[in-house]
Amino acid sequence: MQDQGLSVIEHFSLEGKFVSLRPFGEGHIHDTYLARYDVFAAPRRYILQRLNLHVFGNPEILMDNIIRVTTHIRTKLKTLNIPDADRRTLTLAPTKEGGLYYKSPQGDVWRMFVFIEQGRTYNVFSSFRLAFEAARAFGEFQKWLSDLPPPRLHETIPDFHNTKKRFQAFEEAVEKDPHGRTRDARPEIEFALEHRDIAPVLVDLAERGDIPERITHNDTKLDNIIFDEKTGEALCVIDLDTVMPGLIHYDFGDMVRSLCCPAPEDEQDQSKVFLDLSVFEKLAQGYLYSLNDVLTRTEKDYLAFAGKLICFEQGIRFLTDFLLGDMYYKTKDDWQNLRRCRTQFKLVESILLLEDKMNDIIRKNE
Repeated sequence: MQDQGLSVIEHFSLEGKFVSLRPFGEGHIHDTYLARYDVFAAPRRYILQRLNLHVFGNPEILMDNIIRVTTHIRTKLKTLNIPDADRRTLTLAPTKEGGLYYKSPQGDVWRMFVFIEQGRTYNVFSSFRLAFEAARAFGEFQKWLSDLPPPRLHETIPDFHNTKKRFQAFEEAVEKDPHGRTRDARPEIEFALEHRDIAPVLVDLAERGDIPERITHNDTKLDNIIFDEKTGEALCVIDLDTVMPGLIHYDFGDMVRSLCCPAPEDEQDQSKVFLDLSVFEKLAQGYLYSLNDVLTRTEKDYLAFAGKLICFEQGIRFLTDFLLGDMYYKTKDDWQNLRRCRTQFKLVESILLLEDKMNDIIRKNE
């Protein structure tokens, strides 16, 4: 595949002399490479990616979303004279034909981003400031896009956070039980059924028009932000493949799920699984620092609930996949999805105990 990448970069309009191309990063979806060029003896780098068409079967709409989003953010940054505008949003390299991605004769789709220099990512939470900056950056990303003009962005993964449908899929998996695994997951199945009223809350609010549809990132993990390696400031939100219409609660809730628990996702010792309220406070502070003037009263009222919903949703997704024979998530053994499910449900229990305090933190930071 690297040899194919060498031939593909010839189709992009890049300054300088080509130096090298090597595999880059630890992503599990696309094939990613780092390309280096010399421009007047100074290095310039690019990220080259071959899109995974099995995951994203319609690359044209995915790229249309990314082009519109990055163009809109860049225009706003430059209009407001914000420093380092070129480091605060992704920049697509043009092709020689004038496009922003290349489709090979074999049907592969390739894109190139300008590499953001003097930046770094983090895979592991290590400080309260990191939590604040991450939440501020994702909130700012949504703020910049709050006035994106029509048409509506494409849904790259339809019903991605439709928790009603996620719960229906879980119930069908229980009923069919194709691998005879329900007997091994009785407590988890009973927990999901007992708390089924969590699933439809936000979907119903959106359907009634009580909370607005916005543009959301839908993968608000820590490693999807580039931080300035000198100042520690969060600079740029990356991995925009799942940017599409949604509810802001999905993004905030996923931050709570992924950052507020000190234990790994498949932790066996459930005593180590809990929501860290001090980290939650930093997420609330950062998110509302960026978005307080944008969000409606009802949106703010359901921010604490969002963490509970996303943990519950992810738990039933792990449980559904366990019951169906581990078809979606990669697993190391037959029980990993069930361990993952238990961790998410333990977080739900933790949030149920802390929800009043979480709501107080939201109100204090408005």
